[in-house]
Parts: sequence; structure tokens; C-alpha cells
Amino acid sequence: QVQLVESGGGLVQAGGSLRLSCAASVSIFSINRMGWYRQAPGKQRELVAGITSGGTTNYADSVKGRFTISRDSANNTMYLQMTSLKPEDTAVYFCNAATGLLLLQYWGQGTQVTVSS
Repeated sequence: QVQLVESGGGLVQAGGSLRLSCAASVSIFSINRMGWYRQAPGKQRELVAGITSGGTTNYADSVKGRFTISRDSANNTMYLQMTSLKPEDTAVYFCNAATGLLLLQYWGQGTQVTVSS
């Protein structure tokens, strides 16, 4: 069982920055993949950025060059640094972890990010 707790969301003006945090209840090196997803009203949840246990990262085209995913093994925490935010980045952001041979999925409760124009 993996528990994930997100924090760091909020209201920011377009062009601003936010950093989201996701604290895991287990060592993040025991997790095969971690990632950030987001879901805007009326839209499907989409992958924003992911990172594997080996450190390989991937990003959605819409956030490349603006968002950076990272992790801190000492604190078992994953981050999403978001810069040059746009109104279309407004969504609930969810932390995800996939672990074990079956890649069991775990989700955080979500944190709201609102970007005003």
C-alpha cells in the first residue's frame, strides 16, 4: 500500500510559477514509476510528467520546457516545478505511483491549480 499526499496548489496569475509536492509513504526507489496527472473540468485525466525509478523523465508536449519533474529520495517526495503557467494549465493535479510486478496504481487526493489570465 502506498499513500500519496499532494500539496502546493493554488491560484496564480498567467506567467507565474508553482511547485507541487507529492509525499509518498514508502521509499520512492521502491516505486517503479511516479507521475503527475491533471484533470480539467469536462476533460479526461491526462499525463503531465512522469519519472521512472531509474530517473528517466517524460513530459506532455503541452508542458515541455515549462514544467520539471524531480524527486528527493531523502524525503520520499516527488515535485513538479511549473513555470510560465497558462490559463489552460488550470486543473486538479494528481500524484500517481505504479509499483510492483503488476504496476499497481495509487493516487493522491489531488490539488487544485488555477491560473488566471
